[in-house]
Amino acid sequence: MNRVLKVLCLMTLVAGCASARPTKVPMETLSDLQGNPAERVLLVMLPGAYDIPKDYFTYGFIDEIRRREWAVDVIAADANVNYYTGQNLVERLHHDVIVPARAKGYQQVWLGGISLGGFGSLLYVHQHPGEVQGVLLLAPYLGTRSQAQEIARSGGLAYWKPKRDLPLDEEQEMLVWLRDLLHADTNAPRLYLGYGTADRFVSSITVLAQTMPSDRVTQIEGGHDWPTWSKLWRLMLDKQPFDRADTARCKERC
Repeated sequence: MNRVLKVLCLMTLVAGCASARPTKVPMETLSDLQGNPAERVLLVMLPGAYDIPKDYFTYGFIDEIRRREWAVDVIAADANVNYYTGQNLVERLHHDVIVPARAKGYQQVWLGGISLGGFGSLLYVHQHPGEVQGVLLLAPYLGTRSQAQEIARSGGLAYWKPKRDLPLDEEQEMLVWLRDLLHADTNAPRLYLGYGTADRFVSSITVLAQTMPSDRVTQIEGGHDWPTWSKLWRLMLDKQPFDRADTARCKERC
């Protein structure tokens, strides 16, 4: 069992009611859809390990998008931790959410996620290259502290190379892919990152932040909690991550 699954299994044991949610087929979702899919961007949000899709509505994430009057629709997927431990997160997200969205006419699809949801978003992009145009990451889980320390000793993600005599686990495969993605051509999905300086995953998040363009990274004081994420979300949206052409004002279209 790789390190990521070991961590998730431990989280499942301690999460109690949060981990008791079943993995359903199709994956359940909550949606805020405002218009013609062919004229709008779709943002698919994945929750953290202990969170639920409704949290994105409760904590004002959807309201912040609506306040800007962007042509962006939102689907919050119930990608709970059991999809990860069952190793079918990517399969269900693809067949139950992304493929139906494309069939409805969405041309631009973005992913967004907090903590474990950030890891899941990257996992999907890794396995389905070219399917997603961008990713919004809030305090993403990116690996263990020991792995982050190893990368730091190498001089950063751009210079790090995993040990050749050992097979790569899922965590290392993700980091190698991220390293290469950040040096890819303009067809690579756009990544935006936000995190608090006191976040419990800050060591691994910093590894990614130091490799990304500074204008796509948002850092504030705060921990691994909703008040910090809510503030980060507002600041990240202020960077206008979506293409202007894709987010023309609803007033001009409706």
